[in-house]
Amino acid sequence: MINGEVRVPNRDYWRSQISCQAACPVNTDARGYVRAIAEGDYETAYLIARGPNPLASICGRVCGAPCEQSCRRGELDKPIAIRALKRFVCERFGPEGRESGGRGLIEYLKQAGRRAAARQCEATEELLPLLQATLDSRIPLVSERSVGIIGSGPAGLAAAHDLAILGFAVTIYEMEPVLAGMLAIGIPEYRLPRDLIRAEVEAILELGVKAETSCEIGKDVTLAELRERHDAVIIAVGAKRSRPLPVPGADADGVIGGVEFLRDVSIGNPPPLGRRVVVIGGGNVAYDVGRTVVRQASVDTARAALRRDADATVYLCSLESLEEMPADDIEIIEGDEEGIIRRNSVGPTEILVDPSGRVAGVTFRRCLRVYDESRRFAPAFDDDDTETIECDTVLVSVGQAVDLGFLDADRDGIELDERGFIRCDADSGTTSATDVYVAGDLAYGPKLLIHAVASGKKVARAVYAASTGREIRPESVELHLAAPDFAREAGYEMRPRVVLPTNSAAERTLSQDAPVELSLGCDAARAEASRCLDCGVNTVFDGARCILCGGCVDVCPSLCLLIVSAGRLVDDASLETTVARQLDGFPLEQASAIIKDETICIRCGLCAERCPTGAITMERFLFKEVPACQAA
Repeated sequence: MINGEVRVPNRDYWRSQISCQAACPVNTDARGYVRAIAEGDYETAYLIARGPNPLASICGRVCGAPCEQSCRRGELDKPIAIRALKRFVCERFGPEGRESGGRGLIEYLKQAGRRAAARQCEATEELLPLLQATLDSRIPLVSERSVGIIGSGPAGLAAAHDLAILGFAVTIYEMEPVLAGMLAIGIPEYRLPRDLIRAEVEAILELGVKAETSCEIGKDVTLAELRERHDAVIIAVGAKRSRPLPVPGADADGVIGGVEFLRDVSIGNPPPLGRRVVVIGGGNVAYDVGRTVVRQASVDTARAALRRDADATVYLCSLESLEEMPADDIEIIEGDEEGIIRRNSVGPTEILVDPSGRVAGVTFRRCLRVYDESRRFAPAFDDDDTETIECDTVLVSVGQAVDLGFLDADRDGIELDERGFIRCDADSGTTSATDVYVAGDLAYGPKLLIHAVASGKKVARAVYAASTGREIRPESVELHLAAPDFAREAGYEMRPRVVLPTNSAAERTLSQDAPVELSLGCDAARAEASRCLDCGVNTVFDGARCILCGGCVDVCPSLCLLIVSAGRLVDDASLETTVARQLDGFPLEQASAIIKDETICIRCGLCAERCPTGAITMERFLFKEVPACQAA
């Protein structure tokens, strides 16, 4: 028997084949813009990338890129460098590449969208269909309704963007002196330039969104006052507080939260660090902290001499082994290049304090395991294997927490869960208070930047539904079109992934804003984009024309096709029903079937070329979800 999942192709099946788009929380058609780059149509590529994502330029620098993790090319060798390709087109057509910055960006998108080539796979989150739906009244604009958003991080900005387009009067309240939340104060400048953030935010403000910075909820204005001022309030505060370290001495002078340290550096108020710094943690934020310390030593003249001293060191200590560290591989590699000293498989037992109350060192014990047999966090230690690292400063990066000090559950009538978070529907952000919503980290815990963007957009639609009694739902159109001229670039299947250009460790550690990763050039971008397998194109088989010659199987370079007796397929009721429907009374024992392994098909089209009867065609799957209103 042939074992495997039985699937009758439908919209969800064909959409799932475009694995990069299916993995993106806002359904960005990454395949679409990557193929547009391969063809040299950079403007169309940008329009596709920006369509569902108001923070496309930021994502081109720092997105966790779930699209790359799901890229089918990764099954062959290495995934497409999708994030780098997004950066490539955003730098040419996004707000960071325009003389006016974010001003006029939305109008440009409208005009360019009218003259650009038709899109192929548009989901309901797309900007231009949403704008068009408001213009032709398929989605009525909201008037005389206002929304207050607490927090200007990616969730808050995305919600503000879509709510403004839908007609709401939107005001963002941000406790920091700058907008963009953790994007501006938590991500180091060497990864995300501040002028890029300002340009991206400027485009959202130009929609009519207002913002009040240095406004702390609970101090400058209360939640109750915001609820009086606005028809709805979205709480999108993010996880901006470091979790404390539960060991003796954790409250000593010189112990600083990693997130707080990054914030102080970002706003130009870095704390004194001393000669030896210990960073505790093994994730990406810990590396942001450690690598920022290395750079701070260069930009602070008082510490420049110390950095030339052999004792001027930065340790990064984690429970996990090198193989288990949650940080991205590139962070670990670049951290090693920049001189960070790793101590893996160690856990802190005590922070040593000198007579003045100042940090003197950290004692660690060997960590034998981090997780138990069920992969639950359950570290085990060897108390006899210890090490003490002398240091002047300890930066703690073992997790982040949300600060809800401005909220009183009883007073505000908002139900909390057992963790002290606001109880909510994670998808819509609705809470026990009909006028209060949550978005981003507060809705589902810390995830990727693009998840926060998706959360903000979903909450915007939930606010619209509650305000109007109408939901924005997609009206779908889908079809397969034959691609008779389908062809691929010569040697695309053998082309290795591009090596992303970077500054040397010596160059990039001279300042906080010296970039690490550099931009791709046009030739490199087109070459990398041409590696895309174009998973929107499918091989479609016509059984009535097939003569079972086996030519398709013989010519397939990835061995993804197999001709078998249909009787070998019948192993459960659902498969038997499917086979019976296709055979329509033909004897099962005399029938054959072509099995295709979609995971390894490289869309070369050789099977269609080889087929003597035209039973195999290469067809492109297209879909468009047009947003429209329906009664809630």
